[in-house]
Amino acid sequence: MKIPLCSRLLALSVLCSLCTAVADGPQDNIAENVRRIPKLGVEVPPEKRATLEAKLAELKAAIGEVEKKGNATSKALLPDVWIYHKAVNDALKYQEFFAPAEIDKAAELLTEGIQRAKHLQQGQSPWTSATGLVVRGYVSKLDGSVQPYGLVVPSSYQAQGAQRHRLDLWFHGRGETLSELNFLNDRRRNPGQFTPADTLVLHPYGRYSNANKFAGEIDALESMEAVKKHYRVDEDRVLVRGFSMGGASTWQLAVHYPSLWAAANPGAGFSETPEFLKSFQQEKLDPPWYEERLWRMYNATDWAVNIFHCPTVAYSGEVDRQKQAADIMQAALEREKMDLVHIIGPQTQHKYHPDSKEIVDGLLTSLAEKGRDRMPRQFKFTTFTLRYPQVAWIRVEGMQEHWQAARLEGRLNNHSTLSLTTQNITALSFDIPPGYCPLDVTEPVKVQIDGTTLTGPRPKTDRSWSMQIHREGDLWKEGALGGEGLRKRPGLQGPIDDALMDAFVFVRPTGEPQHPEAHRWAVAELERAIEHWRRHFRGEPRVKNDVDVTEQDMAAMNLILWGDAASNRVLAKLADRLPIKWTKEGLQAGGQTFEAAHHAPVMIYPNPLNADRYVVLNSSFTFREYDYLNNARQTPKLPDWAIVDLRTPPNSRWPGKVVAADFFDESWKFREKK
Repeated sequence: MKIPLCSRLLALSVLCSLCTAVADGPQDNIAENVRRIPKLGVEVPPEKRATLEAKLAELKAAIGEVEKKGNATSKALLPDVWIYHKAVNDALKYQEFFAPAEIDKAAELLTEGIQRAKHLQQGQSPWTSATGLVVRGYVSKLDGSVQPYGLVVPSSYQAQGAQRHRLDLWFHGRGETLSELNFLNDRRRNPGQFTPADTLVLHPYGRYSNANKFAGEIDALESMEAVKKHYRVDEDRVLVRGFSMGGASTWQLAVHYPSLWAAANPGAGFSETPEFLKSFQQEKLDPPWYEERLWRMYNATDWAVNIFHCPTVAYSGEVDRQKQAADIMQAALEREKMDLVHIIGPQTQHKYHPDSKEIVDGLLTSLAEKGRDRMPRQFKFTTFTLRYPQVAWIRVEGMQEHWQAARLEGRLNNHSTLSLTTQNITALSFDIPPGYCPLDVTEPVKVQIDGTTLTGPRPKTDRSWSMQIHREGDLWKEGALGGEGLRKRPGLQGPIDDALMDAFVFVRPTGEPQHPEAHRWAVAELERAIEHWRRHFRGEPRVKNDVDVTEQDMAAMNLILWGDAASNRVLAKLADRLPIKWTKEGLQAGGQTFEAAHHAPVMIYPNPLNADRYVVLNSSFTFREYDYLNNARQTPKLPDWAIVDLRTPPNSRWPGKVVAADFFDESWKFREKK
């Protein structure tokens, strides 16, 4: 088949955008001279702008007709249409056409979107049963934005059939000009590195260029759930794969969610922060102690033991500098007495060698045929945070200290005994789903843990079993972890960035502030947060004035509050129930007092009005412009709380001078100074 010249030129443009403008060496190590990411695009000629605006209006009107008159099925499919509007609208609004050819392709996308909307008006949706390359969308819980994803649907897939299919998630490489527009154009034309037979291949957008961390991590999970909703996916044959930045994505998802996947296939990329930045970026690192501790969130080397539950095949080019990622993981796995399967392309730089590609494909086909083990009988698992608490049917419910290794090892010894040893764990829950429990339904289950033997309930006749246990001193007891007051638990454990990995709303202050300087800083940081959430995580955040926040908002979302108790009405309701005390005269935190006129707090804490949600003071995600330049830098920069001296202006790394910062303890209290 002959491909038209214009399509070949666009494909070349997109390919170049994915492979160039990446962080590479000391020129991107100067915090005082940070280039803009993404860069500003080309100007759109007035006549072409007018054409695009007219088509955008036509598309929006067609969507409006479906919203008014369409049936429930058609309305549910509107995200598949909104992705076209968002891609072109944002490119126009934020000057994100990076090459003239993209302007003409935008008109093509709008035509396709209008056609989809008209199909929905007629109660039709032919793309939902199409094979080949398909682009679709979903509404994210984080900010209510529509996010795109690409699919390769095999020709063997039958929309009305019964067969469930293998699903591969393929994570893209770094692309500083990978706007939604370019992503959609690429996904409509490019099947990607691997298209295994009889396999659905999901290409998540990942909310731009962040190695599927933070909102990008949630995008991978949400887009996967969207595919499972619309297509028949075999839950036991889901694989995670990627190359370059996509390889980094694969490492972190493999170790954080080891029981979700039948296999992982990371290629190149990075697998941790400090050694990669030293070798690849030639960067001299001198982080504050809390930032270094927070590297543990995304350092896959620290979590390497979890590969015990996730069959893994790594790939690197022999002369690729990013081979470092697999090499350092191999060393970490050797310390856990595991040998990494590492396929190396001979004399190959940053790409797949054809022979290696065949070897990798064969290995993953075999692993996919076997499928994941839903009911492992042996366990080796570690976590550093209750954000990632689970392996198979065992979940860590409490820790003695966050950001220190919590370790679990054990096995099912026979038909009625579970033996475990733990480290830094205070509570566990067991939950084997119906049909999977191999234990004797006539015998109580014995749990032998750290020298204590507990007698639990018998499995149910539907072959399910559940139990909760907790530690009191040196002994384990049956039941959930009790006690008065707050405690860190899965989904409510910090740090600050965690609040933006679920539904959130920015709450703008409208009242009179206590101190003008602190108010100006808070408002400026809010405006920056709105801009940079859109620029880096590709959504328009929900923003409400403090006087408009409802009980429903508090129940459904994490509240990101800006200002102080005088200027922000919602903060005023909570102020006397927060650990940081903030008056006109002083700011008290961690046993220290700071002058309120020149200092401001940033903090995450369980919302006193809804302890299942967070409240955050004066902070969005905590990495800044300097960290956009290399994905390995994109880690949390602040712990659970910090005090900022406003006499030092914000810069590309910090919101001001951080004069105090720490984590709360496991009861959400200030930690005692050691």
